[in-house]
Amino acid sequence: MLKAIIFDFDGTIADTLPVCFYAFQAVFKDFDNMECTNDEIKAMFGPSETGIIIKNLQNKNHYQAIEHFYKKYDEGHSNNNYSNEEINDLLQYLKKEGYKLGIVTGKARRSLNISLNYLNMENMFDVIITGDDVSIPKPHPEGIIKALEQLGISASEAIFLGDSDADIQAGIQANVFTIGVQWLPNYQTSFFSFQPNLTFYSVSKFKDVLVKKKKHL
Repeated sequence: MLKAIIFDFDGTIADTLPVCFYAFQAVFKDFDNMECTNDEIKAMFGPSETGIIIKNLQNKNHYQAIEHFYKKYDEGHSNNNYSNEEINDLLQYLKKEGYKLGIVTGKARRSLNISLNYLNMENMFDVIITGDDVSIPKPHPEGIIKALEQLGISASEAIFLGDSDADIQAGIQANVFTIGVQWLPNYQTSFFSFQPNLTFYSVSKFKDVLVKKKKHL
């Protein structure tokens, strides 16, 4: 029986990839005088923002660069509205139906909290595992396994949704039913190298499947 639905964040719950690119590009431009494309930034994904900067920035002023990232990340939210009515409706429906909700993301908790605050989602999730909470990031399944443990459920009682190959691989390795999504304007992977159990291109279609499933229980 399905008890919990666990989500990746950037590109899955919120269309925040553009603001991630904006903040990282500002850091590499201002500290290394280096222009980075979105794809070059995307190739660095895996560790938290702190880990990405420490690993890839040539300038040794890592602390100032990290603070600069968060300033620009917050600024990016202030300049744009990343709220999505369909996602909000889906989350409200899932809560009403009694599903436990979780996030497993490579983001640092600080940046995730900035996004959740702007989206008014601070109290929406029953478990949140960030890049700060794991020793090995996705595609390793550690984060999903931790989320299952904190929820007190088995892998067979949860599904995991994500928009990247790392998400899909992590879900498969955690033995959860894994769903690839390409339903926001910006997502990480256009073609999944690791095949999810299902792929959805529309939030409403995913919700319709859950509604039908609930009716048949």
